[in-house]
Amino acid sequence: MNGNTPQEDTTMQEHDWLARLEGIESRIAYQEHWLDTLDQAVAAQETRLSALERMNELMQAKLRQQQHALSDASGEQASLEDERPPHY
Repeated sequence: MNGNTPQEDTTMQEHDWLARLEGIESRIAYQEHWLDTLDQAVAAQETRLSALERMNELMQAKLRQQQHALSDASGEQASLEDERPPHY
């Protein structure tokens, strides 16, 4: 055997378990920190994406207005090929 008494073995096992538990708690705390950080990043991206989608819609509407104004000014009708389908 290793020459340790049963009490020394028990103390060593408790020490090993406590060290493992502390390591696990440390990793969990680290993962929770990064999970919070990633959650904040996703929320910020969602906000930015919503703003960009709204800006895109406004720009498309403005371009359609300008296209209609140009076609009205030139007296020509815009061809159907130039129109974007409604699902875009």
